[in-house]
Order: sequence, then C-alpha cells, then structure tokens
Amino acid sequence: MTVNLKVVELEMKERVAILSLNRPESLNALNIEVLQQLVQCLKEVEESQADIVVLQGKGNVFSAGGDIKMMLDPNRADSFRKVMDLINEVTLRLYTLPQLTISAIHGAAAGLGLSIALASDYIIAQKDAKIAMNFIGIGLIPDGGGHFLLAKRLGNHRAKQLIWRGETLSAEKAYKIGIIDEIKEGDLAKHVEDYVSYWLKKPALALKETKRIFVETSIEELKTVLQLEKRSQFSMSQSDDHQEGIEAFLAKRLPVFNQRSKDISEN
Repeated sequence: MTVNLKVVELEMKERVAILSLNRPESLNALNIEVLQQLVQCLKEVEESQADIVVLQGKGNVFSAGGDIKMMLDPNRADSFRKVMDLINEVTLRLYTLPQLTISAIHGAAAGLGLSIALASDYIIAQKDAKIAMNFIGIGLIPDGGGHFLLAKRLGNHRAKQLIWRGETLSAEKAYKIGIIDEIKEGDLAKHVEDYVSYWLKKPALALKETKRIFVETSIEELKTVLQLEKRSQFSMSQSDDHQEGIEAFLAKRLPVFNQRSKDISEN
C-alpha cells in the first residue's frame, strides 16, 4: 500500500513502513505542508502493524532543513506558533513511535532536517553525505528537539560546541563523534534494506519494550526542551542578527552579527 500526500509519501510493505520526504525540487525543505503531512503519516504508522519505520528523502538530499521561504514570510510572526507546534509534534511523534525507526541520509541533512533524523533510533548515512546543525549561521538556535537529541548522543558539552560552531561535517566525521550510527558506500537503499532484514529477524516485542523504557524515562525532558526551544526561537527570529543571517545567506556572503543579549530581551 502506498499513500502519496504530495510532499510526503507513505509506503507500507508488510512489517515495514517507508516514509519519504517528497519535495526533491526544494531539497526536501520542511515547510508547513510537509510538517502537516508528516504528522498525518506518523499517526497512520503508529496505528499500523509495522515493526520498522524507514525515513528517507527523495531526490538528491535527505533534507536541507527548514524552508527559507517561511523565514521570508512577512506574516511569519503570526504563523510562528503554528510552525513551531508542528515541528514539536513531528519530533514527539517520531521519537515516541512504538516501532523501531531508521533515518537513511544521503546528500545532506541540515538544520531541522538533521533534528528530525536524530529523533529516530538509528541513522545510516551514505559515505559522501554531509551533516550540519547550522542554525547559528542565520542567527537561530536548533529546534525540533535538536538540543535534547544531540545531547543524548554527544553529551551536553560536545553538543553545545557542535551547535555553536555550526560547521558542516562529513558523514565519516559525524560517525566518529557519534551523531550517526553507520556509514555506507554504494547503494544506500540496499544497505538500509539489509539492516531492516536484520532487525526483522529479532524478537520485535523485546526490541519495542526496550525502546519504550528509554522513551518513558526521557520524554518529559524532551517536552521541556521543545517548549524552551519554541520560546527562545521566537526571540531569535525577531532579532536583527537573524535578519542579517537571512540576508547574508541570500546574498551568499558572510553575515556580520552584532545584536547583544539586552536587545533581545526587549522583543
């Protein structure tokens, strides 16, 4: 069974659900429509008989992150709450799915795209893929639970340094420091299929029960982080530094940030 909701595709193959981001012409940038359809698909997956979920992107990349067009919307402040609530719901639903989840990264996973990948249980990346938690470049902070999810993999100190640097990492470096779980050369789809087959031979109930224990002992912390990100991201989105970051990105130049903390508190 295949359900195509235009920008997100859900395919059910017996015990496996495959979720595909389907905006290849926009590098699978995450706009409101994608987020809404992801929520809908995740609801269907949760209620399905699937044991394994694969999240992937169509086209040349996994996801380039949040859609820059949303950040240029003159009415962005009015839609901010809706967007952040959708982002938070996607992360919560993916993180708490009873099924085991795999993110398959090719091309690039950046910003919000990387946060969503990190919400899965296992990340497999093509060897030539690029990884970036690059919100800092446009004067923002990670959202989608990025702070929580990176800290779970790296610890608070290393996660903080990675967020502050905002650098683009090779898949190999991301693997070495623990952001992703496996890197593969060649046909990524085949490698993912092989790993799914490996998991399908395991006792599904026991796998899911271990996941449930980890989720239930950490979910309140994730919810707290998501709310803090929502509040802080609004402040950042209203800052001159964010405006400068967007303008520099579009002009393909280095940004010049100069807004101080006391200025933010006035917004």
